[in-house]
Amino acid sequence: MIKNEQNDFNKCIAFLNDIGINTSFRALDDSSFLPGLQIENGNIVIDTNMLQYPGDLLHEAGHIAVVPSKDRAGLSATALIKRKDREAEEVMAIAWSYAACIHLDIDPAFVFHKEGYRGGSIDIMDSCDKNEYVGMLMLDSLGMTSATRGQTPYPHMDRWLR
Repeated sequence: MIKNEQNDFNKCIAFLNDIGINTSFRALDDSSFLPGLQIENGNIVIDTNMLQYPGDLLHEAGHIAVVPSKDRAGLSATALIKRKDREAEEVMAIAWSYAACIHLDIDPAFVFHKEGYRGGSIDIMDSCDKNEYVGMLMLDSLGMTSATRGQTPYPHMDRWLR
């Protein structure tokens, strides 16, 4: 990682641990969905030697953050894929990770890099910046942000965990 990436990564680790999404470090095999990251029991395991895009950490954390608290402790990548609301949770995780970037004063391109999001990173960032991204409204409906309720609007988050 280059110096800026390392600083942003360290900010993310501190933030996640502070809000209750635990992180740990250990060697992983190549079976994880994203190289160098794995969700185990609602926590994120990181292998810095395999990690290709450090910003992916915030997106994976977004998945953990938007599931109901009763489901969080048993969460894994396999469990995420099998969830009945996985598409909605994906969209919310995207909006959540954008809000986290703004909160941490990190360029959203850290998460929305050109190699991810099927070439749609710029469009996603633009939509979030304009408060038009559908995931923002979903977070609002859960009381996690105040996109439509007249308080401090998205990307401000009222709660980081569902």
